[in-house]
Amino acid sequence: MRRKSRILLCFAVLWVLGIAYYFYSGTALGGKVGFPFLDCFFVSVIKGHNSDDKAHGPETLPPGKVRWQDFDQDLYVGATVVRPGQDPYARNKFNQVESDKLRMDRAVPDTRHDHCRHKQWKSDLPASSVVITFHNEARSALLRTVVSVLKKSPPHLVKEIILVDDYSDNPEDGALLGKIEKVRVLRNDRREGLMRSRVRGADAATAPVLTFLDSHCECNDHWLEPLLERVAEDKTRVVSPIIDVINMDNFQYVGASADLKGEISFRVWQCGGSLEIIPCSRVGHVFRKQHPYTFPGGSGTVFARNTRRAAEVWMDEYKNFYYAAVPSARNVPYGNIQSRLEMKKRLNCKPFKWYLENVYPELRVPDHQDIAFGALQQGGNCLDTLGHFADGVVGVYECHNAGGNQEWALTKDKSVKHMDLCLTVVDRTAGSLIKLQGCRENDSRQKWEQIESNSKLRHVGSNLCLDSRSARMGGLTVEVCSPSLTQQWKFTLNLQS
Repeated sequence: MRRKSRILLCFAVLWVLGIAYYFYSGTALGGKVGFPFLDCFFVSVIKGHNSDDKAHGPETLPPGKVRWQDFDQDLYVGATVVRPGQDPYARNKFNQVESDKLRMDRAVPDTRHDHCRHKQWKSDLPASSVVITFHNEARSALLRTVVSVLKKSPPHLVKEIILVDDYSDNPEDGALLGKIEKVRVLRNDRREGLMRSRVRGADAATAPVLTFLDSHCECNDHWLEPLLERVAEDKTRVVSPIIDVINMDNFQYVGASADLKGEISFRVWQCGGSLEIIPCSRVGHVFRKQHPYTFPGGSGTVFARNTRRAAEVWMDEYKNFYYAAVPSARNVPYGNIQSRLEMKKRLNCKPFKWYLENVYPELRVPDHQDIAFGALQQGGNCLDTLGHFADGVVGVYECHNAGGNQEWALTKDKSVKHMDLCLTVVDRTAGSLIKLQGCRENDSRQKWEQIESNSKLRHVGSNLCLDSRSARMGGLTVEVCSPSLTQQWKFTLNLQS
C-alpha cells in the first residue's frame, strides 16, 4: 500500500524538471483566468492578449544582441572554472569540470522513436515564451540550456527566453547571457525561490504559450513542436516531454522514460484540464543527489509548507492519509489558503474523490474498510525496515515522522504492509525473527490483528505478539503475549477505532 499511497503523499519528489503549457485566453472582464498555480515545480498563467508570431522570415537583431553561434563561450565560462585542487562538485553538486569541457552546442543522441523522426509537424503553431529560473547555476550548464532551446527549436516558435536570476551571487551569470538573441534577463532583488521566480517570468512573458525549464537541461531534436501541437488542439492540456538523463558525473546523455504523477496531476484533472506526456518530445536533465544551494526558509520547511498547503486545498478528507504518513507536517504553518479555496470553487474544480474514481481508479488508497495506517510507534521509536527488502529483518528506530521506512498499513485482510512487503512469521515459535516478504493474499504467516484496545499486534496463526525486546540483537520477534512495553504498538491513524 505504501508504494501506491506515496503517489498521493509525495507530491513533488518525482519532478525536478517541469514543462507546463497553457494557452493564454481572455475573458469578458479582461482579467487573468486559468488553472491553479502549482506550489512546487510548475506554474501556468493565462492572460488575455493577442499576438501575431506567425512570421517565419529572418529577424533583424536589436542593437547589442548577437546570434547564439557568435556568443563567446570561452570568455563567459572561463571566468568561473574550477581551479586546480578545488572540488568539482562543491558548487553545483555535479561535476562542473566535465560540464565546462563541453561545447555549448554539443551534439546529443536523438532518443526519439523512429516514428517521431519521420513525423511532419504543423508549421502554424503558436509561439512560446521559455522561462528559465536559476540561482548560482554553473555557467556552462546554463548556457547549454539556452543554446539548446535556440538550436533545437524552429525560430518562429520561440518568441523569447526569459532568464529569471533568483539573486545569484554574481549578477553577471545572467546579465552576460542577455546579449544572446531573444534572451531577456530579470534579476530578483532578493532570494524569492522557484515558484515566485517562475511567476515573475510568466508575468513578463509576451507569447501565447508558456514553457518552463530547469537551468541544467538540454533540449533534443524537435522537442517543442509536438508539445505545442497538442496544446494548439486543446488549450486545457498540460503537456510534458519525456525526461532523458544527463549523468551528473560525466555528463553523458542517456535516454530514459518519464513517470508523471503527484500533485500537479490531480490538480490539473480536478479543474477540467488533462495531463499528457508526449513521447516524441525529449529533454535531457541533470539529476543531482542533493541541492547545491539553500532555499529561503530552509528546503525542508519549504517542502513541508508547500505539500501541506496542497493537501489542505486539494485532497479534501484524504489529507488525513498525508498527515498519517508525515505527522510532523501538522506543525508546519502553511499560511492563508482562502484565495486558493475560492479559486477552486470559482473554477468548479471537482473533489479529490472524483479524481480517484475517474482518472486513477487503479490507485489503491486506504479506505474505511482498512484498519490502520502510518507509523507504528512504540514510545519514541517506530517500526522501521532499516532499509531492508525481501527476506530482510525489521527493527525499531527513532521516529522521524517523515514516512519512508517507517510507513505501514494494517489492511482489512490483516496484512501489515510496507510497499509490497508484509511482516511474515517464518517460524511460528516464540523468539523467531520477523521477516519482510512479498505480500500474498492467503498466506497465514502474514495475518495480524490488533488486540487490547489496539495496543498490540498479535499474529493470528500462532497467537504470539510482535515484540521489540531483541531489536538490538538482530531484529523484531514474536513472543508470548504479555504486558511488556516491548509489545506496545500504536498506529498513527486508526481508521476503525
